[in-house]
Amino acid sequence: MNLRPIIDDIAGQADDLLAGCTDRTQARAALAEFLDLEHPRLPAADRKIVTDHVMAILEDEDFFATRFVDSFDADQDASESDET
Repeated sequence: MNLRPIIDDIAGQADDLLAGCTDRTQARAALAEFLDLEHPRLPAADRKIVTDHVMAILEDEDFFATRFVDSFDADQDASESDET
């Protein structure tokens, strides 16, 4: 089975699907849940392949680094203003 269309579709929806996820573990769980709902007949081995590939795409695009840096910077700004 060609999983590329599923992988590309999910990676394209990552901003919406992973909204509120604070780390990679939560993101992986959210992707697994999405696959369970949207592709229930997909074998477990194929779900793992899809999840692994989507996570790799997101890593390559610095999806997580951008999200964590932004939240870290916001925390720093808040604590700096508390010190003044």
